[in-house]
Amino acid sequence: WGTGNPGPDWNGEAREGDNLYSDSVIALDADTGELKWHFQFTPHDVHDWDATQIPILIDIEFDGRPRKLMLFPNRNAFFYVLDRVTGEFLRGTPFAKQTWAERIDENGRPIRIPGMLPNEEGVLVYPSINGAANWWSNTYSPRTELLYVVTYDGAETFFIGEDEYVPGELFVGGGADRYVPQETYASMIRALDPRTGDTRWEFSLQPKTQSGLLSTASDLVFGGSVDGYFYALDAVNGTELWRINVGGNVKAAPISYMVGTV
Repeated sequence: WGTGNPGPDWNGEAREGDNLYSDSVIALDADTGELKWHFQFTPHDVHDWDATQIPILIDIEFDGRPRKLMLFPNRNAFFYVLDRVTGEFLRGTPFAKQTWAERIDENGRPIRIPGMLPNEEGVLVYPSINGAANWWSNTYSPRTELLYVVTYDGAETFFIGEDEYVPGELFVGGGADRYVPQETYASMIRALDPRTGDTRWEFSLQPKTQSGLLSTASDLVFGGSVDGYFYALDAVNGTELWRINVGGNVKAAPISYMVGTV
């Protein structure tokens, strides 16, 4: 499962190094609790991105042979493909707008862009504290072999503050200013190809959504939005097929169920 971010959130001076096992996915032996492997997405996280999103497990042919994979679109805006048996890093590609890392290297570590760490004046960084993805569930279709993800292209100004720990008080060491121009923000559903990391299609959502997604064997993707709409998309190309207003903010993920044999 995924782990949270280290503290204090934004001022990393009090916690040098990678801060294992924060911002990581860890694999434990269910019988013994032994750590089998780990992978850290954001070493020394100073943007409160963590790694508590929901991973997707799939079995497909990857780079010419069958692999048991874990798909993890992280809040840091990179889409990771891991071998879930060994924890081997296979691919890391951006799936949303980001300005903090040049790339992910061959070992899975981010190459940071200079000047993007929080400071006292504040630094505007994509993605925002909400992350490029978050707790809402993604969905994978074995028919299209695509992963469907709710994404945010948003920025925030990150700044540092005191890093002294005081018992009983918040230990965050700074903050993030959400009052940034609206043109820095966009919400999308994106269809990602696990083999290449490419975005096959995207569907714009205005306003944003905090609803998870559902894909079906009839090649549909369902989701909801904060303005009360429930919608259906074509899973192959992202075309909107219909939408209805359900009368309230949609934040839960859709489900499918069977009645009798239907």
